[in-house]
Amino acid sequence: MKIVEVTKQLQVAITNEEADVLLQFDEDTPVVAKGDLNDRQQMMANQLVNKNLLLRIKENGRTIYKKRSG
Repeated sequence: MKIVEVTKQLQVAITNEEADVLLQFDEDTPVVAKGDLNDRQQMMANQLVNKNLLLRIKENGRTIYKKRSG
């Protein structure tokens, strides 16, 4: 289990699997297409969307995930 600081006052607990998915988003890879993730990673990404750590965006007929800034 890991703790991710969302803002200075708010922290969210995430699982190690969720942390691994979240680590895929960096300066070189700011967005990840849903099709690039396996089924388990897609489920983890959706949980991170529910925890308000990722954004799910429909773009040109495909779904992408983007790390929420701030």
